[in-house]
Amino acid sequence: MASSLTKDSPSSGEKTFFGHPRGLATLFMTEMWERFSYYGMRALLPLYLIAPGGLDMNAATATAIYSVYLSLVYLLAMPGGWFGDRVWGPRKTVAIAGGIIMLGHLTLALPSEATFFAGLGLVAIGSGLLKSNISTMVGHLYDGPEDPRRDGGFTIFYMGINMGAFAAPLVIGTVGENVNWHLGFALAALGMGLGVVQFLIGTRHLNERSLVVPKPLSKDERAATLRKSMIWLGVAAVFYIGTVVTGVYTLNWLLVPITIAGLVIPVMVLARIKRDKELSAAEQSKVSGYIWFFVAAAIFWMIYDQGGSTLSIFAKSSAENSVFGWDFPVSWYQSVNPVLIMALAPVFATFWLALNRRGKEPSTIVKFSSGLVLIGASFFVFLMPLTIAGDGHKAAAMWLVAIYFIQTVAELTLSPVGLSVTTKMAPQKYASQMMGVWFLAVTAGDCTTGLLSLAGVGLDGTGVVALEATLAVAAGIAIFMYRGKVKQLMGDVR
Repeated sequence: MASSLTKDSPSSGEKTFFGHPRGLATLFMTEMWERFSYYGMRALLPLYLIAPGGLDMNAATATAIYSVYLSLVYLLAMPGGWFGDRVWGPRKTVAIAGGIIMLGHLTLALPSEATFFAGLGLVAIGSGLLKSNISTMVGHLYDGPEDPRRDGGFTIFYMGINMGAFAAPLVIGTVGENVNWHLGFALAALGMGLGVVQFLIGTRHLNERSLVVPKPLSKDERAATLRKSMIWLGVAAVFYIGTVVTGVYTLNWLLVPITIAGLVIPVMVLARIKRDKELSAAEQSKVSGYIWFFVAAAIFWMIYDQGGSTLSIFAKSSAENSVFGWDFPVSWYQSVNPVLIMALAPVFATFWLALNRRGKEPSTIVKFSSGLVLIGASFFVFLMPLTIAGDGHKAAAMWLVAIYFIQTVAELTLSPVGLSVTTKMAPQKYASQMMGVWFLAVTAGDCTTGLLSLAGVGLDGTGVVALEATLAVAAGIAIFMYRGKVKQLMGDVR
């Protein structure tokens, strides 16, 4: 049988990246620098919002802004994928996205409240454009789903994510907290700039398919899309200019509509898929089963993403941020999760494989319910430092490290399973769109947090934390108890 060698294969004599196509190095570095800029800015964001030298907001408003920002990043991943598929193609979309992200960080670096929020918007737009398309280009490097190097390639790629996420708080967080907030944001811009430069230099190693627009808009579709976009943009501009001119504008006029949209859009998308009469009975059943996982995932991310807001703000005011007498910046807590991911992901992969060989690997449902119970357990642990702080003492840093450790184990139990079950249960018609639907679960979870904060609910109160923990554990138990029904809805998916 003839060998299907590519110019990037080890047997062709060309240089490789750990035995993978050279293009993987380009995408690895692009993603690493993008995550460096994103997680560095994210580590600073809630701290800057509450700092007297920053925007000096209260914790509830800061949490709401943080949650809305995260939800926008994931919400915009769907139109970002659409731009790659219909307008620019993946490669051009990623290059433009990198430029927008860099511009956003530079805008954040300007000492003005107006430019700060404009910068957040630009980073969210750029991240949404980049998120879907760069993963698509990783897939382009391999000879289809059956290429034996494919899974390993994505593993290496995701290591780039965690390397950037680990280093960012240590560098950008330290400079932002200890030197100057805006210099920290400028460092994030520098990181993204380096990512864009090496991406442009390394594009010659990427597959030519990344230049192709898979399903380009026709002339009529382009005109209609532009017309509708301008109408909605005009309506929004008139509305917000009106609120400013009449003197009634407050930040809530911007935050509340976004949080509501972040809850309504996921429901509308799932309802549209569920109502599609072109789906077979088996596909309809799988969509019904997937809704269970979607709702549970929204609860999971609602708690998990508070690691960068509620926990970070608590650490700033109520934790003893030192180890053996050595003080460290609060933003460094955000490096705990990525370093644990890098350490534990291979352990989990080996563990599941060992159980599988013995025929004892837990089912998708059991893994998913375990992840929910664990994320709930992390907030039950959170009650301890909250109680210590309530008595007027500073909570030890290791309490927070313990919470992040439990949340990381929960993430490794639930997140890969969620990605896998999304692809397996997707109707054929919506195969490409369902990954965007999974991201909408993150949007829904973060928007729930944002809406609670905007309603004045203190998310660091023991009652609220206990309620969230109980909700997650109850959801995990419910999925486990009804696993028979969910399995039936899943059909041949296991």
